[in-house]
Amino acid sequence: MDDSAVPNPEQQPDYPQHWEADILLRDGGTARIRPITPADAGRLVEFYEQVSDQSKYFRFFAPYPRLSAKDVRRFTHHDFVNRVGLAVVIRDDFIATVRYDRIDAEGRPSATGTDAEVAFLVQDAHQGRGVASALLEHIAAVAQERGIRRFQAEVLPENRKMVKVFTDAGYTQRRSFADGVVHLEFSLEQTERSLAVMRAREHRAEARSVQRLLTPRSVAVIGVSRTPQTVGRAILRDLLGGAPAECPVYAVNRNAPPGTELDGIPVHRSVLDIPGPVDLAVIAVPEGAVPAAVAECGAHGVQGLVVVTAGYAETGPEGRDRQRALVRQARAAGMRVIGPNAFGLINTDPANPLNASLAPRLPGRGGFGIFCQSGAIGVALLEAAHKRGLGVSSFASVGNRADVSGNDFLQYWAEDEATRVVLLYLESFGNPRKFTRIARRLAAAKPIVVVKGARHTGSLPPGHAVPATATGLRDATVDALFEQAGVIRVATITELYDTGELLALQPLPPGDRVAVVGNSDSLGLLTYDALLGAGLRPRTPVDLTTAATGENFRIALDVALADPAVDAVIAVAIPPIGTSAHAFMGGRLTGEDDPAMGSDDPEIAAALLEAGQRAQELGKPLVLAHLALTDLPVRLRPGGIPAYAAPERAVHALANAVHYAQWRRRTAEAEETARVPELDRIDEPGARTLVAAALSTRTAIAARTQPGGARITLSDDEARDLLARYGIDVSSTRSAPDEETAVAAAASLGYPVALKATAPHLRHRPDLGSVRLDLTDEPGLRRAHRELDALLGGAAQAELVVQRMAPRGVDTVIGATVDPAVGAILSFGLAGAPAELLGDTAHRLVPATDQDVAGLIREVRAAPLLFGWRGAEAVDTAALEELLLRVSQLVDDVPEIASVDLEPVVVAPHGLAILGARVRVAPLPVRSDLGPRAMSTL
Repeated sequence: MDDSAVPNPEQQPDYPQHWEADILLRDGGTARIRPITPADAGRLVEFYEQVSDQSKYFRFFAPYPRLSAKDVRRFTHHDFVNRVGLAVVIRDDFIATVRYDRIDAEGRPSATGTDAEVAFLVQDAHQGRGVASALLEHIAAVAQERGIRRFQAEVLPENRKMVKVFTDAGYTQRRSFADGVVHLEFSLEQTERSLAVMRAREHRAEARSVQRLLTPRSVAVIGVSRTPQTVGRAILRDLLGGAPAECPVYAVNRNAPPGTELDGIPVHRSVLDIPGPVDLAVIAVPEGAVPAAVAECGAHGVQGLVVVTAGYAETGPEGRDRQRALVRQARAAGMRVIGPNAFGLINTDPANPLNASLAPRLPGRGGFGIFCQSGAIGVALLEAAHKRGLGVSSFASVGNRADVSGNDFLQYWAEDEATRVVLLYLESFGNPRKFTRIARRLAAAKPIVVVKGARHTGSLPPGHAVPATATGLRDATVDALFEQAGVIRVATITELYDTGELLALQPLPPGDRVAVVGNSDSLGLLTYDALLGAGLRPRTPVDLTTAATGENFRIALDVALADPAVDAVIAVAIPPIGTSAHAFMGGRLTGEDDPAMGSDDPEIAAALLEAGQRAQELGKPLVLAHLALTDLPVRLRPGGIPAYAAPERAVHALANAVHYAQWRRRTAEAEETARVPELDRIDEPGARTLVAAALSTRTAIAARTQPGGARITLSDDEARDLLARYGIDVSSTRSAPDEETAVAAAASLGYPVALKATAPHLRHRPDLGSVRLDLTDEPGLRRAHRELDALLGGAAQAELVVQRMAPRGVDTVIGATVDPAVGAILSFGLAGAPAELLGDTAHRLVPATDQDVAGLIREVRAAPLLFGWRGAEAVDTAALEELLLRVSQLVDDVPEIASVDLEPVVVAPHGLAILGARVRVAPLPVRSDLGPRAMSTL
């Protein structure tokens, strides 16, 4: 890439570098958007010469064959406030431009108006690639940043493409026609439709970019060697072994003597020497030679790169800089990057087979789309699929994930009919918000099963680039993210395939009622216990005894499947023993190494296969749990019946399928019935005013320079006032620094009262004796005050307060915390050390619906305490759900609120009382998911 293509901010101090962005176009290619500067005069002239006369006419409403010097100056000199120009650049060439000029109400140039005229020009060769749509998103974001609220545009009626760009964008607009010109006006505020349009375009572009990588028409391997054991040579052999004749494979080695051949094909000294086009290049040269190889690929029009070379971000800061430079260089030339430090790509489509990886063989064709970030895990995933006889649709192991990510592949698999189940091994998130949005849409149609590494350490593998906001994602946050997106989280690679196999081969269970049928009472009981432990509802196991025949299995399975009170069936089987087994095994005992050990009765296999067909017809899953049977699972593969060598594995897989099916049903129902209720006593403007005032104080401004940012804790009175704006009433407290003040406070509030410490180190610590409850008179209050004063080192230091006693009920905790990477998270749990120690807290992403909060309070393990456990009176869960909805709406409406903690919230049989509240605020965070489409630049 020519460095002159990037304006130098030092030469132009007001240059808005943050407006630069890499974008994906509709066809999956890449480009860069950046401001136009005076240094671009030559590029602008050359660009204009490539535009057709018709496009020029559409832009200027008259023949305009060339730009004058005055025009060039006008279109390259901007103040980046009232006059702004952006260009789309590929390989250092302009392919499109856009410009706005601020105007007043009369349409004249202005420095204060909130309207602007906007105009586009796209090179004819690049029209239809979504260039103008992307430019509109970015110029609109720039204009809003500069205080412009509305765009105006004049378009000739015959310029239908440009009219369509404006009308399809989804903004609120007005259209009029006068003097032969269409006049458009549209607000720049995002609407639900404009966001939907933007995300639909994002989806198409990202899916297409992955499709281009997986279905190249030709492939080059750069860095092949005479040594057979080298990486480049191994990849070349793998490609040649599977590539069809219509997809030529080329070998490149800069030092190869003329006429060199390897594995039956000629070796070129450069990609530029290859006579035909190259869609995909696999780069396996030393790190120092990569930039030159990428430059040649860009010049030759290569569309994508698989960089297996290591030595980048995984080596430290200098390597990270090299990695960023690699991605910038590739994107500037229109190429996407798998890697660096990648294991590679695989596509098993018979029409487009591709093994651009270090895998020694192409896996069989099947329904699993697999993505991972680790080469070692990638090998394990492919090997596990091979051993189980499972097929793969496509596979990617992307190493440092500097460009193409799991989100891109999710977009592709949503469209890929061959992919039925998605398996992910993730070690980090580049964009958690986006992952949640994409995964939720995909999971509504196809299961996503995930193993998330670093569950307990939270550390990032070397080389993984993520935003600073996503480096410390708590595991509870990840669980909430997966739960709300419908993603199935498992702990091991074995469980990943156990669950994935069931989901790929069997119907989704219609419920959680499970029948157990088999020839072992003991194995049936183990399965029964495991089902109970997994939260499913098993029926009493049907024991056919060890002498069961295939006919016995057939009848019992048919009865179980036909039962309307059964949603799934687990068949359990052990090797035949006793007299009949003796005859079956040839009348002899077998040892562990005897080849006959693990054989099975073919009649049982036939009965299971017949039952499997019946189960498919009825829409009920059938799985096998067995012990020491090696032949039976193989016999069942043609019928798609998963077989597990332990009952716990079968149960875990089935439980995951049941919970996923329940999520699918809830989600479908929620689209029709779930709502965010209209609540009374909501004063959003008042809440915003209070938060703005808190953030404008000297303390808040000073805090912005401190480590960790500017989170400001509101005073108790400020927090109470803010919460009241959303109908959240916190019980009043009165300071009690001495006995007399405490007595006066109690008289004002009315007995009975509580006396408690509120100092930060004592807050919510009744185990330290910092609370006295049910004080019904003055003598009792005085006595309690003296006790706490002595126990806690002084009433003033303990910050004692008096509070009116709340009705008896269940103590709970409600919180909302804004995670910069994920968004606001609503939390609920019961108060007290046991719940805290056990981590018995449930979470939902904000905004929460009525169904979300109903599920939230029922999800914690201690939930029975709310519903009349052991004969106690049930508490007012309707009031609790309303409170959760109010907290959710508050943090959603006022994004400057960083956290809300309500503790304890005493929920009584009628109503509730909030006894403590803490609110923190912070400056408005940047929401990258709401801005114009742009690729990550980590």
